[in-house]
Amino acid sequence: MKQTAHAALRGGLVWTMGLLVAAYTIGLALPGGGLNPFVDRGLWMLTTWVQAAVCWLAVSRTGRRRWEVLLAAGAVTSLAAGNTYYVMVAGTGSPFPSVGDLGYLMFYPLMLAALVVAVRRRARGLASSIWLDSAVGSVGSAAVLAVVLSPVITIALRGSLSVATVVSLAYPMFDLALVAAVAGIVALGGVRVGTGWGVLGVGLTVYAASDVVYALQQVKGSYVFATPLDAGWAIALALIVVWVHRTASRDLPVPQDPPRGAGVTAMVVSAVATAAGLGVLLMSSQTRLSVLAVVLAGVTLLAAAGRTQLAYRQVARLADLRRQVATDDLTGLPNRRALYAEGSSRLLDPRRGSQALLLLDLDKFKEVNDSLGHHAGDLLLVQVGARLLDHLAAGHLLTRLGGDEFAILLDDVDREEAVTVAVTLRAALADPFALEGLSLHSSVSVGIALFPEDGADLSTLLRKADIAMYKAKASSAGHHIYSRDDDDGGTTRLRTVEELRIALERDQFVVHYQPKIDLGTGEVHSVEALLRWNHPSRGLLYPDAFLNLVEASGLMPAVTRMVLGAALDQASTWQARGEGLTIAVNLSASSLVDADLPEQVAAMLAARGLPSGVLQLEITEEFLMADRAQGQVILNRLRDSGVQISIDDFGTGYSSLSYLRELPIDEIKLDRSFIFPMIDDARAAALVASTISLAHSLGLRMVAEGVETAVAYDELKRLGCDQAQGYFICRPVPAVDLGRWLGARLAPDQPAAVPVQRSPSPLEQEASLMPPQVGA
Repeated sequence: MKQTAHAALRGGLVWTMGLLVAAYTIGLALPGGGLNPFVDRGLWMLTTWVQAAVCWLAVSRTGRRRWEVLLAAGAVTSLAAGNTYYVMVAGTGSPFPSVGDLGYLMFYPLMLAALVVAVRRRARGLASSIWLDSAVGSVGSAAVLAVVLSPVITIALRGSLSVATVVSLAYPMFDLALVAAVAGIVALGGVRVGTGWGVLGVGLTVYAASDVVYALQQVKGSYVFATPLDAGWAIALALIVVWVHRTASRDLPVPQDPPRGAGVTAMVVSAVATAAGLGVLLMSSQTRLSVLAVVLAGVTLLAAAGRTQLAYRQVARLADLRRQVATDDLTGLPNRRALYAEGSSRLLDPRRGSQALLLLDLDKFKEVNDSLGHHAGDLLLVQVGARLLDHLAAGHLLTRLGGDEFAILLDDVDREEAVTVAVTLRAALADPFALEGLSLHSSVSVGIALFPEDGADLSTLLRKADIAMYKAKASSAGHHIYSRDDDDGGTTRLRTVEELRIALERDQFVVHYQPKIDLGTGEVHSVEALLRWNHPSRGLLYPDAFLNLVEASGLMPAVTRMVLGAALDQASTWQARGEGLTIAVNLSASSLVDADLPEQVAAMLAARGLPSGVLQLEITEEFLMADRAQGQVILNRLRDSGVQISIDDFGTGYSSLSYLRELPIDEIKLDRSFIFPMIDDARAAALVASTISLAHSLGLRMVAEGVETAVAYDELKRLGCDQAQGYFICRPVPAVDLGRWLGARLAPDQPAAVPVQRSPSPLEQEASLMPPQVGA
């Protein structure tokens, strides 16, 4: 209730002030001339004190929270006090200077201080260039006003130094400062001063204009008291008071972005002020001007020169930033943003004809990062970018999209020419790279999309080139041109990758176990853990249906941890039952180059209270050929901790057998491709026999995998093979079913081996956790 009354009082006083100002202005404009005590004394005094009252009511609402309101109220009150003294005490014949002049003069610094507080509070975060434009505008407008006030300033300076001289000079100087402040704030574009800024700017401008006209009339001796000129101050003060009232009625400002167009306004004001300063200097060469006007004009041009220099630096920095934004930091090639900007404009240019987009992805680049470090990977990318650039003709656009992916937009080429470029670039990258003392070979898969056949915009071409690139990678063909038939496969691939992520989150992956039987005793002491995907709609999937995507999508480390965890959990369950079975888990290439793998395995074993010997890790010899040094370090650490190491798919790699001597190996698993033909092919049987002898001579255990028939089982037993696994013995089954199988074997009426009733389908052929190797 109290606040409502207070607001009503403020609103009533504002309307009263407006009526008084209107009455005072009309009274001064009435014909008749001469001094009218009611208008020129009573109405004028009442008007100024009502204006002061409105300001102090605003102060009562804001207190010290809004110093601009308090300072403006002080300025208006000081002016009202000066008017009161002048009208009531001194009269028109008062000496100069008087106490009234003190009230008049105090208006200026208080009002300027209010402006400084208001602008400082609301104009935080502005660019230095806008502030410099504001300074140029302020000094330039002051220089022009100094020219106008030159007669006043000259007369004030003629007298001897006295209080009267100082006061006489103070009025034009304060007017210069007031005009400069208004011009500066205009250059800021009214930044955040609020909707009342227009009212305030007009009020201050009218006040300064009234002062200037008054000063010039005084110089000429033509000023007459109680003329319409006096209404200028009353109107100006009313506008200032309206600004104070509005400012007090709003909440404290919050920082915000500069208003749109603030920079343009600042530049316009700066340009106009610069032209005005130059005009003042030219005028000074033709006529005598005050030193102050010339100095201000000179300062204006110096400030404008500084602003020009700053603008030049900003333009240069902006150009550099634009270049950096469109450039890959590592290779110096254009980046994805540049491809979209430049490529889109090229596709729209009808003069360029048919074009082609090539998407290149380095093969096995992750292995370089994992084995040699990211610094080596970065060096390889730099050399790849430089070599691609050297083998491209002028006019083609080469960009790095990120990671190990590069894109090339070929200009004015057909299908055959695009393929020729792809083959040329693949051949160029096939040459070895010198990398920190190593000779490193690299290969690349290239996907090709044609414009306009495969897409009318760059996004579509990129998507289809990406599909073609994965086709090239999957087929090991090196390059592939997109066709409509590829789209289904690409969509299926993306959908399957997402389903794999969901499978990890929802525990859709399961582990089956296949026993490895001791051929000498018929006992089972170890099993192999094999991954299956219990797909919600496609049923139980074997590794060959999804493992390539697991590796390609970067999910293999997470999947390997899951399999290790599940296998060790099962081993813990068997240990608690007194069934001491060793569990073999396959490792992928990406897992074996992880330097933290030994610590992770040790932590998982310790968390379950299992001895290290319960775990056996299977790796492929083909990976050891690719990075034997790194693999040997990690295998030695694993073997030292007590974990057993097995070489899976032995005989499928094309390497020296020296690693059998160098690496810490416990077991060799002979690949199924040697077991199948062994019965009918004497040479295959001889290879199996010699491999078994080799393993035994090195103190290694020999395991035959893929044993599908009783004949193969008996032959392996005759040759002295240590262990065997395969569908003839037992297919991979869940742990519960394996327990039943083991229990049935222990029954006295069951044979040592339980054959399967049918041959496995191709989908059921066993696959390890390792993804198939290219070229195997």
